[in-house]
Amino acid sequence: MKYEKLFTPGKIGNVEIPNRIVMVPMGVDVAEPNGKVGQRWIDYYDARSKDGVGLIVTGIVRVNETNGVGLPFQVSMSKDANIESLRKGIEKIHANGSKIFVQIHHAGRQNIPLLQTIWGLMELGDPIPHYWDIMLPVGRKLMEFAYPLLETNPFLLKYQKYFFTSTVSASGIALDPTRAGSMPSRCRTLTVPQIKKLERQFIAAAGRVKKAGADGVELHASHGYLIQQFLSPWTNRRKDKYGGSLENRMRFLLEIIEGVQKECGPDFPISVRLTVDEFYASIGEPGKGLQMDEGIEIAKRLEKAGVAVLDLSCGGYETPNRTVEPMSVPEGWRAYFVKAVKDAVNIPVIAVGVIRTPEFAEKLLEDGVQDFIGLGRPLLADPEWAKKAKEGRAEDIQRCIGCLACFQTLVDNAFVFYPTECALNPRCCREIEYKNIPKDGKGRRVVVIGAGPSGLTAARELAARDFDVVVLEKEACSGGQLNAANKPPHKEKMNWAIEDLTHRAEQAGAKILYNQTVTEQTLKDYAPYAIVVATGGKPGVPKSIPGADKATVMTGADAMMQELKLTGKDIVVVGTGLTGMETAEYFLDQDNRITMVEMQDKVGPGIYTLLYYDLYPKLADGGVLFMTSSKLTEVGDGDVTVETQYGAKVHPKADYVFFATGVRSQNELVDVAKKVCSNVRAVGDADKVGTILGATRSAFRTVAEIH
Repeated sequence: MKYEKLFTPGKIGNVEIPNRIVMVPMGVDVAEPNGKVGQRWIDYYDARSKDGVGLIVTGIVRVNETNGVGLPFQVSMSKDANIESLRKGIEKIHANGSKIFVQIHHAGRQNIPLLQTIWGLMELGDPIPHYWDIMLPVGRKLMEFAYPLLETNPFLLKYQKYFFTSTVSASGIALDPTRAGSMPSRCRTLTVPQIKKLERQFIAAAGRVKKAGADGVELHASHGYLIQQFLSPWTNRRKDKYGGSLENRMRFLLEIIEGVQKECGPDFPISVRLTVDEFYASIGEPGKGLQMDEGIEIAKRLEKAGVAVLDLSCGGYETPNRTVEPMSVPEGWRAYFVKAVKDAVNIPVIAVGVIRTPEFAEKLLEDGVQDFIGLGRPLLADPEWAKKAKEGRAEDIQRCIGCLACFQTLVDNAFVFYPTECALNPRCCREIEYKNIPKDGKGRRVVVIGAGPSGLTAARELAARDFDVVVLEKEACSGGQLNAANKPPHKEKMNWAIEDLTHRAEQAGAKILYNQTVTEQTLKDYAPYAIVVATGGKPGVPKSIPGADKATVMTGADAMMQELKLTGKDIVVVGTGLTGMETAEYFLDQDNRITMVEMQDKVGPGIYTLLYYDLYPKLADGGVLFMTSSKLTEVGDGDVTVETQYGAKVHPKADYVFFATGVRSQNELVDVAKKVCSNVRAVGDADKVGTILGATRSAFRTVAEIH
């Protein structure tokens, strides 16, 4: 299929964009620690601009080194010394045929207090030879020890905000750490001289961006960062000329725009990434913050101020599920407010909105919803998204499933100085390490046991290197435990992972055989050069609990795998981790009464914040009863016995009991394989139980060592 509108050139100001695909900004930590552009940054954007997207808007670029450091490996345009390195990166993107805007940014109250506090010390050593070679390994070890304490130590949790420097904002309204999943912090109000200084820093950074050869600059006024903090009546409580009326709340942004126009000239396009609605209503606080009618008015005033293009978004750190949508959110949900802004202005509009396929992108353009298609996470999952669409190979695209692994690892990895990861693309942000893996298979046979995410990833990578790959799967289909994960409501995108991982393994040349029983003789018959054991993990029911052997007791994963249908039943789910909550959602959707039992003192231990706030409100609104600090001790006939933290025993009704209390590795075939072949590797859950990301990462890195 040809996507005519998607590959029609468009203009932003005086800049012609070769197609309508825009890689929107994502902070992924691929720059150098001193704020310069290095080979990792270049390789990351090279992979996505090569015969691909029409316009790249870079991830956040800081404007100062004191309170504006948003990520440890973030490009800095706070000093002239960094211009030349950015120029080299821009030249590579231009050579690939793409245009580039650089997004300048200040996080304000959403900054990372720890990073902001230590940054001055880190920057002091930059002129010292090999400083970063020493600093980064030491810093990683220190943070691997300290970061868990910051998350779990009661004393530190209560008082840590006093250990770190204050963030800055329009007003001293600190970020809510419970909603944002961040450290507690203090926030101070910027004085007028400090505001003026920040404006000069933004303007100077834009000037450096132009000197580096960029085609334009973008001001980040979205996602709850500093400029949005001035725009929003929730975070801007000022009584001076920078607060109160919309005119005053826009003053900071408009003065920056005016200054950039003077610094860079009228022919240098300015983009503004704008939050149209902060969506506090989505967390039960209607009427709070910036709302759609005012967002549209801001857009109109920005056009009048000479902005060349609007890059539309929504939400902030306190409403993160509107900014970075989880899997349950449908494609194109933002279209209504994007179209409303487009109808109100005459300048081009870029927008994201869970756009995952070229077909859907083409329809948005045909319907006049927007002028350019913004892609973020889809280009992490598949950097060749645009190239494959242009060549009519949409079926070859690895679709983003919205699992949020990228956003979670952005935060987690930042504290140990590693870049973002993608659950479906192990090369993401690591193009520099893996661009020269040799094609050295020479037709040698490799048997992969298991066609779950790790097995399919291993098969794809080995087949692409010219190994003769055979995958032996015991079930009648591929996907492994993903065939349980795709059953809860609104988790259909998990099927994309199964379909795309399977397709790409077969496309690379792997042969997948189903309904296979693997024995020592089976493996001998294949005479393999290497064997990869990807047999996954197995959830279990604790045998020590009386009554756990009843037919009405099983794991939540098994129940969903079997697509068990129940209505009007009393159901007890043991464990409120991700599988437990998804099991509860699955049966709640079938109109059952749910009780959840959790040994820890809070619901959802270990669940990433954004996933928790996607699942927990649905369960709470559905009447699920949560019993924390409690232990299920017996399964009876029609009820269970639960012991509370105070030693009391209660007996919730239970027609069925589903355990979601952990998974153990299924690696029995490792020893069998070793009798046949000396080159045996266990990957994914068969090696170490984890997530989809852990499975694909394990498989990718392990089989890269097979030569």
